[in-house]
Amino acid sequence: MFDRLEDLLIRMEEILSELQEPDVASDQNRFRKLMKEQNDLSPIVEAYKEYKACKQAIEDSLQMLEEESDEEMRELAKEELNGSKARVEELERELKILLLPKDPNDDKNVIVEIRSGAGGDEAALFAAEIYRMYLHYAESRRWKVELVECEEIGIGGMKNVTFMINGSGAYSVMKYESGVHRVQRVPETESGGRIHTSTITVAVIPEAEEVDVQIDEKDIRIDVMRASGNGGQCVNTTDSAVRLTHYPTGIVIYSQTEKSQLQNKDKAFALLRAKLYDLECQKQHDAEAEARKSQIGTGDRSEKIRTYNFPQGRVTDHRIGLTLYKLDKIMNGDIQEIIDACIAADQSAKLANMNE
Repeated sequence: MFDRLEDLLIRMEEILSELQEPDVASDQNRFRKLMKEQNDLSPIVEAYKEYKACKQAIEDSLQMLEEESDEEMRELAKEELNGSKARVEELERELKILLLPKDPNDDKNVIVEIRSGAGGDEAALFAAEIYRMYLHYAESRRWKVELVECEEIGIGGMKNVTFMINGSGAYSVMKYESGVHRVQRVPETESGGRIHTSTITVAVIPEAEEVDVQIDEKDIRIDVMRASGNGGQCVNTTDSAVRLTHYPTGIVIYSQTEKSQLQNKDKAFALLRAKLYDLECQKQHDAEAEARKSQIGTGDRSEKIRTYNFPQGRVTDHRIGLTLYKLDKIMNGDIQEIIDACIAADQSAKLANMNE
């Protein structure tokens, strides 16, 4: 591990030196690549520098204890020694986590699909609430959200909704939301006061660039039509809605949220690229089934990951055994504590898997 850290330290010095070269600023691709590599390495290099400083502090404290006869100075040396030893242990764990193989999709924007499952109208109402929960969370992170597709029901619910989140590291955070979300509560339509259980499915897909996925025009049919339902002033007045059919996979994408046909077409192609890229990722996940067992449920969308129990005001994440009694705050977008716990559990599982 430390040989690798020394190599990364040298690489950081090389990057900083290259960035000082006059011709780098004129080559935007090279400049961006170097800046990204610098940003990726900075947390590791800073932690390693602190680690080396703490190791040096330990040596200095031990030397002082050998040479110093003044009791007050010896006590100070002991305090510094204990503090440095404790920090070294923390930094060793931090460095192991920082050196874990990084998911290549972590820096990407995401496309999120929410679909109502068992429970009829109640599931559709819950799907709309979870959509609003993610909107509030994205707002707290200063991420931009764009609606791609939505099928609403008359009482304020959503049979399905698809939206894009544009934000730094969105996938690294949102990927833990993939799976089946279950709600337990008394529906407003239930006169007997019985608690019902309904489900929705959330799929979080990394946005794919054109370089990630090659789409052959011969494999696609493009249909344009008039938008229907809630969609702004141009609904039923212009052929702005776009439907893409991808023959090899049978994937059908429908986009009507924008007034412009071109904008809807761009969104539809972005969603198609993401879905095709996601299919390839799923194949890789299946091929690496044993490795995936060490991860916290980011691959299997049939997995029941979370229960929202309204009568008890609790939310339980079943993957990590976390229960929080702050349902109202969570439904208003305060999900960071759950996500942080999932990230920590995922990192611990990967570390344990590496040590086996």
